[in-house]
Amino acid sequence: MNEVSELKKAFKKIKMDISNLEVPSSESYGDYSLPCFDLARQLKKQPEDVARYIFEHLNLPKSFLKMEVVGNYINLFVNPEVLAERLFKEFKKRGFGRGKVNEKVIVEHTSINPNASPHVGRARNALIGDSLCRVLKFYGYKVETHYFVNDIGKQIAMLVLAAKKSGKKVSFDELLDMYIRINAEMITNASLERKVFELLEKLENGDKETVALFKKISGTAVKGQISILKHLGINYDYFDYESQYIKSKKLGEILKKLGKKVFKDEEGRSVLNLAGYDLPVKSPVLVLTRANGTSLYSLRDLAYTIDKMKLAKKNIIVLGEEQKTYFKQLSAALDILGYKSPELVSYSYVLLSGGEKMSTRQGNIVLLTDFIKEARERCEAEVIKRYPEMEREKLDALAEIISHGAIKYSILRVNPDKNIIFDWNDALNFEGNSAPYLQYTYVRALKLLKNSGNARLKTIVLNEDSEKKLVKLLAKFPEVVKESVYNYKVSNLANYGYDLAGCFNEFYENCNVSKTEDENLKATRIKTVEVYKKVIKRVLSLLGIEVPNYM
Repeated sequence: MNEVSELKKAFKKIKMDISNLEVPSSESYGDYSLPCFDLARQLKKQPEDVARYIFEHLNLPKSFLKMEVVGNYINLFVNPEVLAERLFKEFKKRGFGRGKVNEKVIVEHTSINPNASPHVGRARNALIGDSLCRVLKFYGYKVETHYFVNDIGKQIAMLVLAAKKSGKKVSFDELLDMYIRINAEMITNASLERKVFELLEKLENGDKETVALFKKISGTAVKGQISILKHLGINYDYFDYESQYIKSKKLGEILKKLGKKVFKDEEGRSVLNLAGYDLPVKSPVLVLTRANGTSLYSLRDLAYTIDKMKLAKKNIIVLGEEQKTYFKQLSAALDILGYKSPELVSYSYVLLSGGEKMSTRQGNIVLLTDFIKEARERCEAEVIKRYPEMEREKLDALAEIISHGAIKYSILRVNPDKNIIFDWNDALNFEGNSAPYLQYTYVRALKLLKNSGNARLKTIVLNEDSEKKLVKLLAKFPEVVKESVYNYKVSNLANYGYDLAGCFNEFYENCNVSKTEDENLKATRIKTVEVYKKVIKRVLSLLGIEVPNYM
């Protein structure tokens, strides 16, 4: 039981609820603060009278040192020694901060159109999805990661057409330029648009040559994309292909089940009426088929999502902001069919420095491969500057770890609801709120433990404010993990790591470990550093970031 749970139990004995308990902005107001306004309304008393009553009647738990009445607030101060004792005891057990959920969860993420090398905006999906999977696994979930490959869409048909025109074998590195060119040509040449739809019709009719071309192009794209993501440590359990549903009987079954909700529009397409659902569109419909009866992505996605929902009760999907409206339409269709929809984890755009959205079609993008290469080169230069005598093999390994960490952290630390304005200098900054800053504190902890020797801990002693503050923050790790699991926001974890690293650096500057004469104080500090070392490593690991052993 943590200190908040104990506090709730104590308040329950005096028949009061503390659901509005706050963490004050200033340490001078305590570790927790309880505004008494809500309680005053319930009890029909003045807030200051309620605060005074609490002060006089609450049996403060052992984990709290004291409480103070300040106007209409009760400020509560945690007992750091008691917290440290519990922290060290819990830390002896395997899996500090782990959950015991033991439930299966399906997570679909990334699912990039297989038409070109991914840009940084698309990578935000993969990085969020991968970190979320790591956190869920740590919390006890049996995670199954899925990647839905849109291998029969219009973008692939455009590439197939471009490849046929070129008359040569197309490599992964050529796909982007080819896609940009064919897209530009289609703007001025209407016949190319018709040819694209002719290819799609041939595909759906099972034309062997066309099927083989689509398979070859999408295969080249997926293989190249996955190779880039794998280099960053991002892996998947299952690749599910849209083409598997093109002739599926499930599509007809869905249309039949939707019944009278489906009507033909003026173009002869099958359209699902979604009137009555709260949708941010003028016309609340979802188009399911073309006029010739062939299925559209939306119908195939419905079939795929239903199959996913049957695999596990808990389903999560990571999608960009631009797909929110479509997801609401899909969810409404699933509701009509009697199915729940997956839980949505959405994220905002990664914009170029001028505020412009990245677009593969227009070619105004920063490729993930270029980001990786630039990060690697900058890291190598920084490592050489700081450690000119370092062996080449060690230098390469260190630059790889630091650069990958910088890439991931620069994206994951930002709240997914907020846009990221992509800036090279900010993304690859090695000072302040960055992965290298956190990684360095891990290495610093290693050195500190190596140089501090041993001391036997009999009684916990915490003298300095900085060591008390560090203990308190370390004790919050399980709570931060839990919050990340239930809110699906790994940015909470990243920013906790930054706060923790800053707190450790304060401890490092103010608390001598190796030369402390008081054995209990020295032993307490050594134990605190040991806990920090493992917690910061775990935080970075949950973000998909490695820690170096030297730096």
